[in-house]
Amino acid sequence: MAERPELPDIPEALAAPKRRWGFQWVWLLPLIAAVIGGWLAVRAVMSHGPTVTILFKTAEGIEAGKTRVKYKDVEIGVVKSISLGDDRTGIIVRATLSKAAQDLLVADTRFWVVRARIAGGSVSGIGTLLSGSYIGMDPGKSTESRRDFEGLETPPVITTGLEGKQFVLRAEDIGSLDLGSPVYYRRLEAGRVVAYELDQEGTGVMVKVFVNAPYDRYVTSNTRFWHASGIDVSLDANGLKINTETLASIVVGGIAFLTPEGYARQTAAADNTTFTLFSDRVQAMKQPVTRAERYAMRFRDSVRGLAVGAPLDFRGITVGEVKSIDVDFDRAKRELSMVVEVEFYPERLFRRRRTATPVTEELPSLSRLVERGLRGQLRSANLLTGQLFVALDFFPGTRKASTDMAKTPPEIPTVPGSSQELQTTVTSIAKKLERIPFEEIGTDLRRTLQTASTVLNRIDKEIVPAARDTMVDARQAMIDARKALASVERTLNDTEPLPLEATEAMREIGRAAQSFRVLADYLERHPEALIRGKKEDLR
Repeated sequence: MAERPELPDIPEALAAPKRRWGFQWVWLLPLIAAVIGGWLAVRAVMSHGPTVTILFKTAEGIEAGKTRVKYKDVEIGVVKSISLGDDRTGIIVRATLSKAAQDLLVADTRFWVVRARIAGGSVSGIGTLLSGSYIGMDPGKSTESRRDFEGLETPPVITTGLEGKQFVLRAEDIGSLDLGSPVYYRRLEAGRVVAYELDQEGTGVMVKVFVNAPYDRYVTSNTRFWHASGIDVSLDANGLKINTETLASIVVGGIAFLTPEGYARQTAAADNTTFTLFSDRVQAMKQPVTRAERYAMRFRDSVRGLAVGAPLDFRGITVGEVKSIDVDFDRAKRELSMVVEVEFYPERLFRRRRTATPVTEELPSLSRLVERGLRGQLRSANLLTGQLFVALDFFPGTRKASTDMAKTPPEIPTVPGSSQELQTTVTSIAKKLERIPFEEIGTDLRRTLQTASTVLNRIDKEIVPAARDTMVDARQAMIDARKALASVERTLNDTEPLPLEATEAMREIGRAAQSFRVLADYLERHPEALIRGKKEDLR
């Protein structure tokens, strides 16, 4: 057997123990970055707010990633996406809000696009001309949470938190009102128009107004609302009237309210109380009609100038109004008459004071007043405009009449109007003047004047010269008499006093001479007195 060669010594392998894993410092930085990233991710998830969906009709002014959502000018979210709605009638805006806004998303929360607007006499959103449009938010008061909303096309006039009350006004038409139109109390701006819509029957409109505090406490059950829009110009039986509220109301319209004087102070009206919106202040301030009676009146006068709505007046107090004017032909008498139907409000004639409750006591019958002489009459209310009104008054001298209350409507007797009486009087005078023979009177007067002229000419030619000669002789006689009296006076002074009879005779001669002197002076001034006699003293 062959011998194996000798091999060198081979080292013997020994089993080494397993080494433990050691920390490598190079991995420290990635580990820290991972921790920070995880913390940020968790924080982002925890701070991430809700996402809301808002439906608008148009995306005007809205941009994804740029348009902000704000509440009281504080940014609370941003628009993430804009897409077209399924029915293609609007656009869907998805916005992410901060977690702090989560409690604000309730059923009655409102969203709208804030942009520059001019409405209701106010300008809003001017700042968006530089910064761009944004979505405004007004949280509601509901407790129901919500994430899908329908955006408003116009900003709400009243936002949450504003103190006051909302009222509903019934009107025949909207007039010149608009959203945001002002509401005035004693010409102070007290609120705004917040909404309006047609009523269910389509016969009027319902206007919602919000009255701010503290003005809302002045709205009671007796408060009257009326249109204060533009310039109210009326031409009726009371003449021309021009009323305005404020300069702003002339341009953008408005509503005014007031409680008439004479009513007891009542508690403030409740929220959403319904009132009537009158066309003007005059209609609003009229006493409320709780009882109305219909009557007819027949006139033979012309009713030109009498219009429907003209007042029914009793000595200055409006107790009704004209409702219709018609023509009626009486076949028995074969004559035409004008039939005017009026609405009579007995409370205004018989009620002593105004109260908030209707009058329930028994009122005097109008038929009894007719028996005492109550009649209807057409009277002129304004000479400038020619407007007429129907007046009720007592005419004791008229023929007795009665009213058949069973007739529909009952008739009130009438008397001719003042203008008709004047026309009748003028016509009567004209007829009497026509019967006067002016031509014969003129002829006789002409003859009389000619005769008088002839007589005066004869007096000037014959009698006046003779009177002048007589006056000359009378004057000379007076001079001679004066000389004789002077001679007698000198004689008496030189002799002894005469007996009493002679003294009295001399006095009588002196008085006669004085009278003769007065006569001579008068004839000198009025020589024609010898023919015509002495004129009467006209003093």
